[in-house]
Amino acid sequence: MKPLPIRLRLTLWHSFMFASAAVLICLTSYWMLQRSLDATEYHDLQERAEDAQLILDHAGAASSLDQLRNNFAAFYTYKDDGKYLQVRDDHGNWLFRSRRLKLANPTLPNTDQIPAAGLISEFQQDDDLVRVLSYAVVVNGRKYAVQTGLSLDRSLLLLKRFRTNMFLLTPAVILLAGIGGHFMSRKALYPVALLASEAQRINERNLDHRLPVPKAKDELSALSCTLNNMLERIDKAFTSVRTFTGNASHELRTPIALLRTEIEVALYRPRDAEEYRAVLGRLHAETVRMTSLVENLLSLARADGGAETIVLAPVRLDALFGQVAETWKNTTIQAVLDFRVETPDSDLVVLADAPGIKRMLSILLDNACKYTPPGGSVIMRAAVTGERVEISVRDSGIGIDPMYKERVFDRFFRVPGNAPLHSGSGLGLSLAKWIAERHGTTLQLESRPGGGSRFSFSLERSHSDQWAIRDSLATTESRKQIYAPSPSDSHRDMVMK
Repeated sequence: MKPLPIRLRLTLWHSFMFASAAVLICLTSYWMLQRSLDATEYHDLQERAEDAQLILDHAGAASSLDQLRNNFAAFYTYKDDGKYLQVRDDHGNWLFRSRRLKLANPTLPNTDQIPAAGLISEFQQDDDLVRVLSYAVVVNGRKYAVQTGLSLDRSLLLLKRFRTNMFLLTPAVILLAGIGGHFMSRKALYPVALLASEAQRINERNLDHRLPVPKAKDELSALSCTLNNMLERIDKAFTSVRTFTGNASHELRTPIALLRTEIEVALYRPRDAEEYRAVLGRLHAETVRMTSLVENLLSLARADGGAETIVLAPVRLDALFGQVAETWKNTTIQAVLDFRVETPDSDLVVLADAPGIKRMLSILLDNACKYTPPGGSVIMRAAVTGERVEISVRDSGIGIDPMYKERVFDRFFRVPGNAPLHSGSGLGLSLAKWIAERHGTTLQLESRPGGGSRFSFSLERSHSDQWAIRDSLATTESRKQIYAPSPSDSHRDMVMK
């Protein structure tokens, strides 16, 4: 079943609530009117019984039965014979009976059967419904049973007219409630319609446009603020994609242009074997740089798309450091750098993704080699701090100005004036930051111009006894590792796939 539009649903709910309120008010009013009529009728009957008591009290204690009958006859026969009244003493002697009660002959209980507040009963006489009050009175030591009544025709007619008016008024109220609900739903949803209209005008060319925010602090202002925040995030994402695409195009265009130039020059005239070998060497270096750039771009794209996964497991730190150091030993020797690895004496096991940590350390070491002149030092160190292990890579290179400490992790960003000893893509630190975040930590930078740089992050210690299965850092069938050449040398920089 197709859901109803929200405007129609609001109208129906509004009509239902008003209809329920109208029905409840009508029923309550009818009940209150009926209670009021019952109280009025009881008070009237009670007054009539008290009038009979006054006649008995006025006659005095010495009055005989005939004198009491004459007093009642003189008072009621011509004045109130149309009323319902009968009086009987405690011995069963009738003092007075009106004509209407003689015909109806209702039951009059004995005085000992009548409660102090009186006894209410009803009977039907022809087309009239009569309500009577049986009342017990004590006058001059004598007990009397007084029964007085009145017709309910006027009260029933009043209640009938009230019910008729209710049945006619309630549908009108419901109809007006429906019309009012429709009008109110339109007024209430009009600002939402305006927001929708404004939102439809926003496209990829005007993402900087924002929706109007009402001054009232209500749900509509919260909705506008939420949509504006979403538009801001989308705008940043589009800007990031445009910047990423432009930078990637620029980075790829340069090596392709160099390859084309080298090939065209080589084909321009015949050359000897040594010249061709030199050209092929330069072409190989450019293809290595392009391969590294493409691999980094693919890694970042997979990370942005959520396809890159990180699986945390116990990892023995000395084995991991040993493999990383073995990979970078020749590179640091060729760069004339003092490369050292410092770890605590005790065996450390951390909770990490081994390929990811190796990738991050390779990025940091590659960055240190690029910006450290020959004769400098590079130190890869691990230190225990409570239940975590801090891992750092320190170099004695040219350092980074503090104003660029945050921007160095942006994609394709290079510090102005810091020319690396070897060219790179400007994507490594972005990948390293992403890997650190997936490990629940942050990549910290401490640096100053001319004083070198120190990148550090921390990992949680693991006390699992199953760390031995990761000693060799062997791959499984569920996780494959491929290696991309580094732009600085022929070492293999591991990339997770």
